[in-house]
Amino acid sequence: MSRYYIQLFSPHGLIRFKDPETGRDKDTGGQVKYVLELLEVLSNHPEVRRVDLFTRRIIDKRVSATYEKEIEHVNDKARIVRITCGGNAYRAKEILWDHLDEFVDKTIRFIEKQDDFPDVVHGHYANGNYIAGQISEIYGIPFMATGHSLGRNKKNILLNEGLTTEIINEKFNMERRIKEEEKVLQTADVVIVSTQHEIDEHYGLYKNKNTATFKVLPPGVNTELFYPFYRFDMPSFKMTIEQEQALYRVNSDIERFLFNPAKPLILSIGRADKRKKFETIIQSYGQDKELQAMANLAIFAGVRKDITKMTADEQDILTNLLLLLDKYDLYGKMAIPKKNDPTLDVPEIYRVAARKKGVFVNATPGENFGLTIMEAAACGLPVVASPTGGPKEILEHCENGLLVDLENPAAIADALKKIIADGSLWEKYSASGVLATNHFYSWNTHTEKYMEIVNNLFQRKNTQPSAFVGKSAFGKKLAKAKQFIISDLDGTLIEGNQSAGLAELK
Repeated sequence: MSRYYIQLFSPHGLIRFKDPETGRDKDTGGQVKYVLELLEVLSNHPEVRRVDLFTRRIIDKRVSATYEKEIEHVNDKARIVRITCGGNAYRAKEILWDHLDEFVDKTIRFIEKQDDFPDVVHGHYANGNYIAGQISEIYGIPFMATGHSLGRNKKNILLNEGLTTEIINEKFNMERRIKEEEKVLQTADVVIVSTQHEIDEHYGLYKNKNTATFKVLPPGVNTELFYPFYRFDMPSFKMTIEQEQALYRVNSDIERFLFNPAKPLILSIGRADKRKKFETIIQSYGQDKELQAMANLAIFAGVRKDITKMTADEQDILTNLLLLLDKYDLYGKMAIPKKNDPTLDVPEIYRVAARKKGVFVNATPGENFGLTIMEAAACGLPVVASPTGGPKEILEHCENGLLVDLENPAAIADALKKIIADGSLWEKYSASGVLATNHFYSWNTHTEKYMEIVNNLFQRKNTQPSAFVGKSAFGKKLAKAKQFIISDLDGTLIEGNQSAGLAELK
């Protein structure tokens, strides 16, 4: 029986269900992909009667007109609801904070108009958690929170890169973000994390860590999109026209850079972000002539048209990648394509690399999870990744690659050569990754555990009402009220003896 109406909140980024622009910019990355997939899989669960993803409405000539649509129907039970706040222009997440109360206010109006109250709210990132926390308090309902990335950890990284506290605060609104993250640990009924590492290392930096209830629930992989490379050769398998076109595009985009495209392909994918360490991957390849003889390299660093029109950070990163290509004279050996469709092209990119007996590299240090690792594993592509954080936990579960010191280009090159040169090792890692992702990291597994958490929250609400004492639910009371009495009960505004009925009202 369908019981729950779940509201998800993710106010920043460019969010649409059809043809999502994942990787377009720093605010439209893995979190957007996650919430879109979560929206769909929750809508398919029999215990969910409705699920809405609330995001920001944008009317801006710089982006597609699809972000203007107030409600986007995904299916019979799922919608994307776009709320106007802070004007119409597309804004970076750091400057949305002053407009979130407007978002809350308009969300309340939306709820009242549709005459259906949410049963649970789930916030994403600090700003989404702020909104979800407010709605939770107003309607007296459970509050689930996912941080995705945390301010204290990012602040430490930026300090190590040489930025001052003042500049970090001015550019990223960091103190406000951290303050909200501390509050969420106190007010959320459950905090969803991807790995134990996230609890120990990232939330471990927070004063209120011990007040929170954490649940480890890794994201799922869409196995309808990210399936093994060898399925292409199965007699019963039929590709759609769209998949055929995607495969043709991917092959063309990679092979036009390469002198010998048949060689194994070393691959890395991510947005143009300094933390992705694409420079280190190119260095490891460029400094090792033996590795260059064994394999080609492909770097998909987000989506670009004209580098000169991108943000300053993205310009620096992409320019550095091209300069390194030139420095190590990697023409004909390294591909750096300009674009990819996240739904159709990216799965084919992994499978192309797997068919060429290549290796995927995730060089991001201290990552909470590492969704690209899971996607590569699901496609049967072995992985080289960091020996810390989420990647370590994934590879220990999946046994699908090697953990190396990502600060050491020579160590990365040695790991890549070991996997590429040993056919039986490659096959072992490939097969283990496919099996483990389907068992541990599928969206079916994720959804069942998610709904178990929701059911436990409602069981706790019914058996331990004191746990929800701080939530007044005044929103429901006001919405259902037929009459309001607004009165000055102490009588200080009464003139003279005009107090008829005051005693009775009191």
